[in-house]
Amino acid sequence: MKKIFTLLLFSAFMGLNAQETANRFFYELTFKPKKDSAKLDKVMMILDITKDKSIYRDYTLVAQDSILKIQVDQMQKAGVFKDLSKSITMPKFSEKVYKFYPGMKLQYVERISSGFTPMNIGYNDDTKFDWKISNEKAKIGTYNTQKATTEFGGRKWNAWFTSDIPLQDGPYKFNGLPGLIVKVEDEAKNYSWELKGNKKVPNFNETTYIETISPGGSGGKVQEVSREKFDKTFTEFKKDPFASTRPLLKPEMLAQKMPGSDTTIGDMVKQQEKMLKDFFSANNNPIEIPATPAKVKK
Repeated sequence: MKKIFTLLLFSAFMGLNAQETANRFFYELTFKPKKDSAKLDKVMMILDITKDKSIYRDYTLVAQDSILKIQVDQMQKAGVFKDLSKSITMPKFSEKVYKFYPGMKLQYVERISSGFTPMNIGYNDDTKFDWKISNEKAKIGTYNTQKATTEFGGRKWNAWFTSDIPLQDGPYKFNGLPGLIVKVEDEAKNYSWELKGNKKVPNFNETTYIETISPGGSGGKVQEVSREKFDKTFTEFKKDPFASTRPLLKPEMLAQKMPGSDTTIGDMVKQQEKMLKDFFSANNNPIEIPATPAKVKK
């Protein structure tokens, strides 16, 4: 009876203002950013679920959205440039993972530069998780869960799901269990997500304010490419984030000062380049281990 009541209550909750409301699930991600280090880091990730899709991403910039809007508005009114990178916390992860209902088409997206304009590139992932559901059960937080195991991305994973929340979804790419995934971690505990709570987000907009005002606006459309092309393009971008922009930056442009500031465009470019390189070098232990190319016999 309790499960029936929970299901009815959750269905009613999701039905309210379905087109304008998202249910936001907060997952604490504990991870090991460096392969050769035992040091762990933590970050809050979110899974926003609407009636036709879910969006997984780092919560860091989303949480600062209103603050950033105020700061940008102040700059615009004063006509004075301010380096926002010094006053905001940068995210640990830059990807977004979309799952489109009901077929669960999965799209992995990153944002790169194309000249002066940011662009989104992504690939469709048709991975079907081969879950092995066991009889083992556990209480995690307030959730009654059941254990399942699978292999994915070169790692073995243990997951705990709750049938009290009838959504076949979870953090990152994980999905396909008969209930929302409450916790999932690889056996070596390089990555471990645990559900910490959820809330209703009225008037939901998946695009952050910074994405809206950046060149391209509104987050931009996603250019779909093959997984191979995505990996090649994104690897090259991480090595040299300004490769496509640098030829367009003429000396006279780099020497110009930002409005109301002694900071030149050249200084700003150097700061942004260092920030991006530091960001990408901070984690050399990816969730999915790249497959090792087969050796060709001579």
